[in-house]
Amino acid sequence: MKFEFFIAKRYLKRGRKSSFISIISLVSVLGISIGVAALIIALSLINGFQSDIRSKILSSTAHIMVSDIIGDGMEGYKGIINEIKKKDRRIKSAGPVVFGTILVKGSAKNTTGAILRGIDLKLIKDETWLKKLKEGRLPFEKNEMLIGKELSRKMGFFPGDNCLVISPQMILSPSGIIPKIKRFKISGVFDSGVYEVDTSTIITNLAGAQKLFNLKNKISYIQIYLYDIFKAEEVAEDIRNSFPSQVSVITWKDLNASLYSALDLEKRILFFTLTLILIVAALNIIAGLILLVMQKIKDIGILLSYGATPKIIKRIFFIQGGIVGILGTLFGVIISLIFIFLANKFELIKVPQEIYQMSYVPFKLGLFDLLAVIFTSLLISFTATLIPSKKAAKINVVDAVKNE
Repeated sequence: MKFEFFIAKRYLKRGRKSSFISIISLVSVLGISIGVAALIIALSLINGFQSDIRSKILSSTAHIMVSDIIGDGMEGYKGIINEIKKKDRRIKSAGPVVFGTILVKGSAKNTTGAILRGIDLKLIKDETWLKKLKEGRLPFEKNEMLIGKELSRKMGFFPGDNCLVISPQMILSPSGIIPKIKRFKISGVFDSGVYEVDTSTIITNLAGAQKLFNLKNKISYIQIYLYDIFKAEEVAEDIRNSFPSQVSVITWKDLNASLYSALDLEKRILFFTLTLILIVAALNIIAGLILLVMQKIKDIGILLSYGATPKIIKRIFFIQGGIVGILGTLFGVIISLIFIFLANKFELIKVPQEIYQMSYVPFKLGLFDLLAVIFTSLLISFTATLIPSKKAAKINVVDAVKNE
């Protein structure tokens, strides 16, 4: 193999009669480098965007939500929570939630719709975005609530301010049926990092929400947090089997199915589209090696006359094409790693935060994606060398000498 490698390396070097071939080899290396770098950077961009969006969504959404199958509120939820936590060690925590839509009234002309969530504040440890409040404190007292920073800015509310909350639950009064109105005090402002949450979500304690929505001892659903978010579907299926006729179970993937489906589809399309760059570069390898075979017919004839076998000739040109593919792949990986490091360090890709819930797009390189790109690049490169190397191996020593 040392002999074949020595000849292949000599053919790659620029010589008096093979400068054009060397240029083609250089273009092939450059093409593969660009293709590999583009693929790795694009996949890292999608991974970073997907990971950041997922972390922000999951910071304000439970991994699994268990609700009453009828939708009329869950009774006896404490027993269900204890049974779920006792049976499954994959569950990190579980707690009750009261959920409903309300109207928030500030001044006479300042009213907006919002979603109110009543939670057990003693189980707040898994809602990390509520631990670090932008202002104020948690709403432990009666008729207190937290609001998102965008809602605070929109309504002009600050910690200590009072507002009116109008519930869709009607009450009977001497003047007829009227909406239920409660006065709440703003205890603090949170920042979840998700624009939709920050602009439309209000948090209060569980007892206050139950009273506002007339649920008494009922809740809207049980929120469950897992140690491993990617086991949500397995755990959800076990819960369905444990309570087949009592509960409805939804995972975080179900809630955001369209978003993650679109991101996965975009990632696959990008992979196959940018792979075309590698295929074009591989065509340069084929063209360069075929031209080299035609130029080196005399050398091939001499090698054959000195005892070299067609397999040795085939290996020489296969190694030459392989070197081009390996160098191109290596340079492409190095270029992409440098770009990803600089892009994350200096936050090069800026985006509107109010739309994407992030100020810049982070790049996150996955090991599987890196290995997939390297494998694809080398596979295309080595496959491209088969045609010219087989052509070289089929040259007859007599024809080679006669043509010269």
